[in-house]
Amino acid sequence: MKPKYSPATAIDAVTMQRILALILLSCSSLISAGAPAKPAYQGASYAPGPRPVSAKQLEALGRQLFFDRSLSASGKMSCASCHSPDHAYGPPNGLPAQLGGRDGKQPGTRAVPSLRYLQTVPPFSEHFHDNDGNDSEDAGPTGGYTWDGRADSAHAQAAMPLLAANEMANGTPAAVVGKLRRSSSAARFRSLFGDDIFSRPAQAFDKAALALEVFQQNPREFYPYDSKYDAYLRGQAKLSAQEARGLKAFNDPGKGNCASCHISQRSEGGAFPQFSDYGHIAVGAPRNSQLAANRDSHYFDLGLCGPARTDFKNRADYCGLFRTPSLRNVATRKVFFHNGGFHDLRQVLRFYAERDTRPEKWYPKGKDGKVAKFDDLPARYQANVNMEAPFGGKAGGKPMFNERDIDDMLAFLKTLNDGYKPARHGKS
Repeated sequence: MKPKYSPATAIDAVTMQRILALILLSCSSLISAGAPAKPAYQGASYAPGPRPVSAKQLEALGRQLFFDRSLSASGKMSCASCHSPDHAYGPPNGLPAQLGGRDGKQPGTRAVPSLRYLQTVPPFSEHFHDNDGNDSEDAGPTGGYTWDGRADSAHAQAAMPLLAANEMANGTPAAVVGKLRRSSSAARFRSLFGDDIFSRPAQAFDKAALALEVFQQNPREFYPYDSKYDAYLRGQAKLSAQEARGLKAFNDPGKGNCASCHISQRSEGGAFPQFSDYGHIAVGAPRNSQLAANRDSHYFDLGLCGPARTDFKNRADYCGLFRTPSLRNVATRKVFFHNGGFHDLRQVLRFYAERDTRPEKWYPKGKDGKVAKFDDLPARYQANVNMEAPFGGKAGGKPMFNERDIDDMLAFLKTLNDGYKPARHGKS
């Protein structure tokens, strides 16, 4: 089994020339200890030009940019269109992929992930490193932002949607800056970065990405740690009998074995779990015929080895691997897996239980009349699909967990939703 990734590794790896080190180091200790979730970095400052700029000012600018539809080619799309604050900064609907592009009608190729609880995502690496930066047991590809880990920082990730053809569709940084110059945030931009900032498009674009990055590090909105499970870890709430059974099944290597990738325990340093080890894994999700790209029978989204990521296009052992998402707020989602093929969390758990024991339930039949398992991967890459528990059973065999376990795990997963309000009179 691959070693667990430690959040401390990500904090150490953050580039020191940016202020995120201050943000993460100051907030992690406060929130893991159960302190009020407030931006502990507000006193920090950054000097991107002729005058220092506070993190609070950058956050305010980033918030304005995050909701500004005028920054898209269609004039109809903002960051919040796909990452809704009312839906844990995930998609607001059940579409398998969101619509964008120059006309606002171009479908994406992947489900939109939540932007919450990404503050300790490490840069992409092919090897596991211990907290001293030394090579340890090989855990395989780990980290990076987006489903394929191709963005190594929140800064890089924040810039990507502004340029992507099927999102805000600006194409070039200069096009984004042209819209910024005409936007309602132009005056604030000039006051922070200088009157001539728009005459330097590359720098202006970088400042916009920085502001978005800092906004997305606001702990109250992006990593509040205020779920019932967090209250339970603090000793401020008790799990119900069903929730406790669900947690046990979730952790049990002989049942759900979910915690092998979705870490549920505090770290040795006391940090609260993110419910992801940030590793990349192939689970063999069925092909989603509702995705426009999949109408082409020759098209395959292979995750780490393409088509969106190109540096590993010749790494056959990486094909089909996608980064493990956090399960925080998972019970609020309407789409699941990288291809948005599932729309119900119970269905997801059943798939994990029955993928190999009842494959005919999840996959179509091929031309030969046999079940076409792992139909969203070409045959030459299907050996990459994970076979660790709860996977790996024989067709017709007994799943590792049953419907009652699913009921229990669903109850537990709901305790990961942010915004828990304890019942009065000490009831949970």
